[in-house]
Parts: sequence; structure tokens; C-alpha cells
Amino acid sequence: MSHSHIIAISGASGSGKSLFTATLQQELKESGADVLVLCEDHYYRDQSNMPMDEREKTNYDHPDAFEHSLLAKHLHELKKGNAIEYPNYCYKTHTRLSETTRISGKPVIIVEGIMLLASEQLLPLFDLTVFMDTELDICLLRRIQRDIISRGRTIESVAEQYKKTVKPMYHQFIQPCRHKANIVVTQGGKNRPALDVIKAHIHQALKQQ
Repeated sequence: MSHSHIIAISGASGSGKSLFTATLQQELKESGADVLVLCEDHYYRDQSNMPMDEREKTNYDHPDAFEHSLLAKHLHELKKGNAIEYPNYCYKTHTRLSETTRISGKPVIIVEGIMLLASEQLLPLFDLTVFMDTELDICLLRRIQRDIISRGRTIESVAEQYKKTVKPMYHQFIQPCRHKANIVVTQGGKNRPALDVIKAHIHQALKQQ
């Protein structure tokens, strides 16, 4: 493998990034492309040295909540064909698990997360940047459903976090990065024309390697 084509898919929490990424990954595989997906959430900073009440006060919607230096290092290693120890994160305890997953690079690497385009360390590593542009009301409804079902939160805690950090941080850090994207996707994760455009771009890029 001479070079990995790295795509960043960013946007607000609940904007459809995960669905768009999963659909893109599946359809690329079906067309013969070897795809690896990384989630920025796995790179939340380890807080095992902090008591639980302090961890709960952390602003997880700020760029500083992520260890982007480690993600950048891992992308460099994957591009060189080396394996990495991919971290695993627990949302219930707000810290990393001790176990990592050893993974190797593939011709196509998709990175999905809210703050990817806000990081000056990461931006130069992306060959294609995508911004999911979804109305915040829709994002909130999706986040409530996800956090209650998958992350053990209450509706009150989700609403409070949304009001205190999620919405303000979106306007401060995420939405201003819209102009940095090569492609802006509206209508959520099922935007068929956008999926087809990105797949065509990737196949063309792989042919030129």
C-alpha cells in the first residue's frame, strides 16, 4: 500500500455522520475498496486519574477534550503502513479502557467526528473533507435518543449538556469550520447524490496511486 486516501467526515453531534460513514464504508467495500473507519470519540482524553464528579464536569464538546496529537500520530503511522493501538473509550465512566485494538492501515481511511476540521494538526492529513450540515433541532432529537439508549444517560442530563456545552460549542467551533470542507452534505446521512460523488472521487484517487 503506497498511500492511504484519508477522508474526514465532520459536523454536529447527531448530524448523520455515523450513518453517512457506515453507508459509505459498506458501498465502497462492495465496489472493491478496502476501507478502515476511525472515530474521533475514541480519542477523548484519558481521565482515569480524576474522580468521577470531575470527569462529569468536563466539556466534551470542546476541541481540548480530544487527544488530537495521538490521532494525528496514528494517521501518520497508518499512512506509512504501520499498525496502531486504537484506543477504546467508555462513555459511562468517561475515560479510556485499558484494552486497545491493534489495527493496520487500508487504502481508504474514513475518520468521523465533531472536531476534525477544527484541528490544525489534523487538517493537513485529510485528502477530502466533508461537513454534514443538519438542522440543530434534528441533531438534538437524535442525540437524546442515542445517549439514553446507548450511553445510559437521562433525558434531563442530555438536555442540560446540550444547553450548556453542545449548542454553544457548535456555534463556536463546529459551524465555523463549514467553509473548510470540500463537500457540504445536507439532508443527513442518506443523501444519495453526495454518497455517489464521494465514492467516485475515492475510486478516481485510488486509480492514481
